[in-house]
Amino acid sequence: MTDEGSTVPGRQSPKVDLIPAIPSLRAFAVSICGNPDRADDLVQETLVKAWSSLDSFEEGTNLTAWLFTILRNIYYSEFRKRRRETSDPDGEYAAGLIAPDSQESHMEFQDFRAALQKLPLDQREALILVAASGMSYEEAAEICDCAPGTMKSRVNRARNRLAELMASPTEKSVAGRAAVARD
Repeated sequence: MTDEGSTVPGRQSPKVDLIPAIPSLRAFAVSICGNPDRADDLVQETLVKAWSSLDSFEEGTNLTAWLFTILRNIYYSEFRKRRRETSDPDGEYAAGLIAPDSQESHMEFQDFRAALQKLPLDQREALILVAASGMSYEEAAEICDCAPGTMKSRVNRARNRLAELMASPTEKSVAGRAAVARD
């Protein structure tokens, strides 16, 4: 004689075994989220997901472990999702988010590229290898077939020249007056 909905004689279906697992699921959910109300929601979501996926459950395996895995996966999926979200019921945080004008930064980048092209090739190459590519002076010197000291000098001259080329007109006039005052 078999129970109603059973797949094996004398064995209940996994659907019937879901009910006794609820207290254990709730205790586990409370332990991982710390909130009884949220734990109830997690258990409910777990049961709904398990019920709809019962056809993928393998008879003879541990149903409770399968349910715990589903609950844990739901919890961590929601945790990752909520970590990227910000609580902002009044909209104050959103109001403070103002994106800077992208045109200005684009123009500054164009100025930088133009100034970089004005550098002598050896200085431009040294600056790109060390500053942009993150290579050590020794690695860059080996690539350029020069001494590490030469590479340091090229990078220093490139940075100084690039700073001069990128300086605003007021900064250039102040620097020019300082140079005249030194002479």
